Amino acid sequence: MKIILTHEVTGLGAAGDVVDVKDGYARNYLVPRGFAIRWTKGGEKDVAQIRRARKIHEIATIEQANEIKTKLEAVKVRLAVRSGDAGRLFGSVTPADIASAIKSAGGPDVDKRRVELGSPIKTLGGHQVSVRLHPEVAAKLGIEVVAA
Repeated sequence: MKIILTHEVTGLGAAGDVVDVKDGYARNYLVPRGFAIRWTKGGEKDVAQIRRARKIHEIATIEQANEIKTKLEAVKVRLAVRSGDAGRLFGSVTPADIASAIKSAGGPDVDKRRVELGSPIKTLGGHQVSVRLHPEVAAKLGIEVVAA
């Protein structure tokens, strides 16, 4: 099935890309979650609009991405969350929580969709997350999750 991506999907493409995927993947996952729309001839106009919006928010060059990477890696991020007695969290830390913690720690503004967690963060302590700034540049960021 041919679809138009409306958001960046890791391993598939960026917003505005027209890709071919299996019917079930598109019908059951991408379209219901709003990551994609079905391709039509009229949808080509939407592609141009999505690409214009992507250019505004996109980091243009590798040099610019490397500058932001050095700023991100220099920031010490502490995230205070509610936890139980054994150090387990009530819920988990989301990419949106991490993006807002980076901003409040004095770091650059990061889109929550660019924060990649290896596995859900459900315990107190230090954790590593990756922030994909550019297709070729990713910043490794250490965050410390503490009890609130």
